[in-house]
Amino acid sequence: MTHDLLSQVLSPSDVKLLHPAQLDALCAQIREALVEYGKRYGGHIGSNLGLIEACVALHVVFESPLDKIVFDVSHQSYVHKMLTGRAEAFRRAELFGTVTGFTNPGESEHDHFVLGHTGTSISLACGMAKERDMVRAAGGTAQTNNVIAVIGDGALSSAIAFEGLNNAAEQGGNMIILVNDNEMSIAENHGGMYATLAAMRDSHGRGERNLFRDFGLDYRYVEYGNDVHELIRAFEEVRGIDHPVVVHIHTTKGLGLDAEDAAQGVCEGRCEANHWQNPLSRADSPLGARKYYGGLAMASLERRFATEPGLVVVSPATPGSNGITQDFRERAGAHYVDTGITEEHAVAFASGIAKAGGRPVVATSATFFQRTFDQLQQELALNDTPVTLLSFGAGLSAADNTHSGAFDIAMFGNIPGLTCLAPTSRRMFLDMLAWSTSARNTHPVVIRVPGDTILKAERAGELDPEASLAPQKTDLLKPWFGYEVVSDGSGVAVLGLGNAFATAHAVVERLADSSPAIGATLINPLQFSSLDEQTLRSLAEDHRVVVTLEDGQLEGGWGEKITAFYANMMPDCTMRVLNFGADKEFTDRTPLAELNSRYGMTVESICSRIHELLVDR
Repeated sequence: MTHDLLSQVLSPSDVKLLHPAQLDALCAQIREALVEYGKRYGGHIGSNLGLIEACVALHVVFESPLDKIVFDVSHQSYVHKMLTGRAEAFRRAELFGTVTGFTNPGESEHDHFVLGHTGTSISLACGMAKERDMVRAAGGTAQTNNVIAVIGDGALSSAIAFEGLNNAAEQGGNMIILVNDNEMSIAENHGGMYATLAAMRDSHGRGERNLFRDFGLDYRYVEYGNDVHELIRAFEEVRGIDHPVVVHIHTTKGLGLDAEDAAQGVCEGRCEANHWQNPLSRADSPLGARKYYGGLAMASLERRFATEPGLVVVSPATPGSNGITQDFRERAGAHYVDTGITEEHAVAFASGIAKAGGRPVVATSATFFQRTFDQLQQELALNDTPVTLLSFGAGLSAADNTHSGAFDIAMFGNIPGLTCLAPTSRRMFLDMLAWSTSARNTHPVVIRVPGDTILKAERAGELDPEASLAPQKTDLLKPWFGYEVVSDGSGVAVLGLGNAFATAHAVVERLADSSPAIGATLINPLQFSSLDEQTLRSLAEDHRVVVTLEDGQLEGGWGEKITAFYANMMPDCTMRVLNFGADKEFTDRTPLAELNSRYGMTVESICSRIHELLVDR
């Protein structure tokens, strides 16, 4: 029986104490632990399995935390965490989830940044190396020695990675850029540079074509990137190097996934399903909102491809997460473009399609749209091109602090000329998509794809999935710009934006059943790019309280604009406005129910506030 080496590794110094012959056994134990962890808890398993040997070799050769290891995206840092005192969080079920899936300085001195977005490791490493060199030049003692940026071949498609490479070559000094080439991004790689990477692999790094040497960087190639001993030799050669160097290692993503994983479609190698593995216990779970509504959207667009050559779906590297399946991509042909991890390019590219007469749809996460704010404002809104943005994962959720969708309303809603739609049913979502991609619309549009709150309410029969606009609105050129009064009442009006509409609906029902009963008005705002002043003014005639609900950051968001409207545009009005939304904060894997309770966005809390206000009046 092999001795349990992993239980003895509490810090990188323990890795260094192991005999070289024990390192293979350590890697095998880590691989076994990660495979089991993926089955039981899920996570970014494929990228970590492919980088086990590299992480072990890094901690054998380098002296973390004096030597700074910066992981790009950092979803491949599980092994690093296991070797820096956090192994039990991946081995003991009662500790699953106690560490984040990304690096976090709050957990360990061996983590240097909170990371979750792609392409930034080289730039961050440049900064750390620059400070080290400046301190040394001034005769001081630097807190940094070697600087190592770990980046995958898929992440290289991100523009900032190229900006970092360009800067590193000119900056000089010690910097080691470890390129983990497993021939995969989240899905397959896309872009012209990947033919060059393939040629570099084929020539074992000795060919004339070399992406990194063309930047002016030194270069080493390691063919067997899952051989811990070969990696140790390569890292020892570059340790203490006095100039930037790229160490290009060829690895196998998901190496070691077994037959049970394969039965669930999660396999090793170039397999999209191994990027993110759900626990096997959830294998038969119904689709979540992202894949459910995303799949419906793709199906509705696909039916138009044959007659609309300019209708193009653009995805910056995350198709599967948003219901853009491999089968759809194959059938779509030229109507689908994966630009790689290039949100900025994807939006500007789509604006070019629209300017030329096409109807592009850009689909990605709310948290990733943040990366392209300049293009949203300049290339899109300023140029007024009819691009449709599908924003997935928007709103409050239990996501980690790097993937929160809570900031999208404040971001999108304050860009001039951008129409921001917030559907609250399956049919409304598809109707909005059909409208935004039709000749009836000539401006840029973002559609906040309904989240799990709406999907859960639809499946439970609490909201009608076929709910759409009142007939008199459907013939309007801009049918979504006026708020929709779902049910008439008096005294209190409750406006629920997007995902928060389900809560608004429940609040109105609870008020009707309360004592004393309150027959509140329920309003679906439909959009958050402009105020429906006519409806807001009409409420002042027979309502004393307006309540706004939004599942996003309250400060700078939508509800505060309604408060400001009554204060500034109707100063003599006695309307009281209650705004409910999220605090301005980063949250990390906090359950949604806990967030709603923290922000007072439960039905009980909202109704209580309304009753208190009415009593005070």
